Amino acid sequence: MQVKKNPKADLNRNSGLYFVIGLSLVLFLTWRAFEYKTYDKEEFIVESMEVSDEIKEDVPMTEQIKTQPPPPPPAAPEIIEIVENNEEIEETIIESTETNQESVIEAPMEVDDVVVEEEEEEVSVPFSVIENAPIFPGCKNVEGNEAKKACFQKKIQEHVAKEFNYPEVALEMGVQGRVFVQFAIDNKGYIADIRVRGPDKNLETEAIRIVAAIPKMTPGMQRGRAVKVPYSIPITFKLQ
Repeated sequence: MQVKKNPKADLNRNSGLYFVIGLSLVLFLTWRAFEYKTYDKEEFIVESMEVSDEIKEDVPMTEQIKTQPPPPPPAAPEIIEIVENNEEIEETIIESTETNQESVIEAPMEVDDVVVEEEEEEVSVPFSVIENAPIFPGCKNVEGNEAKKACFQKKIQEHVAKEFNYPEVALEMGVQGRVFVQFAIDNKGYIADIRVRGPDKNLETEAIRIVAAIPKMTPGMQRGRAVKVPYSIPITFKLQ
């Protein structure tokens, strides 16, 4: 016997729809569960202060200080005596300090007693035009001004060669060059006003030492008067 089944009674016909609806419902409930938040309850404490309208202030008791009244003024004398003042008063006479034509002024000292010292003016004459050039020790017996100038220059060169000493620092660093030295022979024959210009500080220091060691000379003369004579020389520092 064949069993006949009603097609309307098939339970598996809408199973896919039910599955989708159930799945959507589960996802909605899960999302709401994640989004659910709880908050702690805060307790608010209300403080109140009662202020009374009636304020009673305790005033401290103070003691009153009693002061005595001032004494009464002295009474006027009944009889007033008049005393004569016969004492003489010396007047102070202030004399005027202003002078007039009749006043005689006494000089505290005579004009002859004042000594005026003449300040010696330092004169500088170039070496090329000096009438009598400075005399280097060893050139006194040389005759003629031009010959003395030549002897002076020769002695200066000999002095530089004798005193020359290459600085060790400049030697180690390999520094060399020419130092220009300018100095003067003052009116007493001493070396003064030394000025140098060179490529290195050590070379300049050595050039100053060499020139400062020049001995005292006979000063240059111009019109019979000792004068300052400026002079300049180059000192060459060269490595061999």
